[in-house]
Amino acid sequence: MSKAHKSTIEVQGTAIGIVSNNDFDLISLTDMAKKFGDESLIYSWMRNRNTLEFIGIWEKLHNPNFKGIEFETFKAQSGLNSFTLTPRKWIEATGAIGFQSKAGRYGGGTFAHKDIAFEFGTWLSPEFKLYLIKEFQHLKAEENARHALDWNLQRTLSKINYHIHADAIRDELIPQSISKKQASFVYASEADLLNVALFGKTAKEWRDEHLNEVGNVRDHASIEQLVVLTNLESLNAELIRQGLAHSERLIALNRIAIVQMQSLLVNPTIKKLK
Repeated sequence: MSKAHKSTIEVQGTAIGIVSNNDFDLISLTDMAKKFGDESLIYSWMRNRNTLEFIGIWEKLHNPNFKGIEFETFKAQSGLNSFTLTPRKWIEATGAIGFQSKAGRYGGGTFAHKDIAFEFGTWLSPEFKLYLIKEFQHLKAEENARHALDWNLQRTLSKINYHIHADAIRDELIPQSISKKQASFVYASEADLLNVALFGKTAKEWRDEHLNEVGNVRDHASIEQLVVLTNLESLNAELIRQGLAHSERLIALNRIAIVQMQSLLVNPTIKKLK
C-alpha cells in the first residue's frame, strides 16, 4: 500500500486535516468538532440511531469484512439512555474501515471517510458542510491538475528521449539498404523490449487485455513508470551502441526497471506529485 498523503483545508476559519491514500480520503472529525465545541460532539453524533444506520450501511457497501452481527447489536441498543459509542469501540467491534482513530497530540484524533465526514458536517451545521465540500473539492481539483501536469511533463520527456533511443536504433541496428517497412519492425521490436522490461508485456499483449481502453500501455502508465521509461530509453540507447544482444539488453533493463521502480515507489518527492 502506498504511503498516505496529508493535507489541510480551511473551512470558515477552521483548519481541517485530510489523509489520502489513493482515492480513499479521510477527513478529521476532531478538527470539524473543534469549530463547534470539542470531540464529545463526535460521540453524541455516533449514538444517534440515524447515524448508526448510515455508518453501518456505508460499511456494508464498502467493507467485505464488516461484522454485521455486532452492528445489529449496536443498532438494537441505540435509543437507550445508557447507549454510548465511540469511534474506537466501533472499529474494534465491527472491523470498520470508514473510521480511523489515532492517538497523539500531533496528527492524532478521529478521522472518517469523506462520505461519513460530510454526514457529520450536516449534523453539525448544513452551512459548514457546504463550505467543507467546496474546499475539499477545490483541494482535489488542485491535486488532479498538478498530477496531470507532472504526468504530461514526464510523457513529454519520454517522447523527447524516444528520439535519442530511435537514433541509436537507426545508427546501430538498421542496415542502410533496409526498407522503411522493415525498419519499422526494428523500431517496434525495440519499443516492445522496453515495454516488456518495464510493464512485463508487449504493446499488443496490453491491447488484447484492454480492448475497451483508449490509447496504449504508455498512455496509462503511472508517473513512476514514465520516469523509469525515460531512463530505460537512454540506457538502452547506450547498450545498443555497446553492441549488446537483444536478449542481454532485455535482462539488464528489466533488472534496472525493478530497482528503479522500488526506489521511486517509496520516494517522498514522487509522492508529493500525486
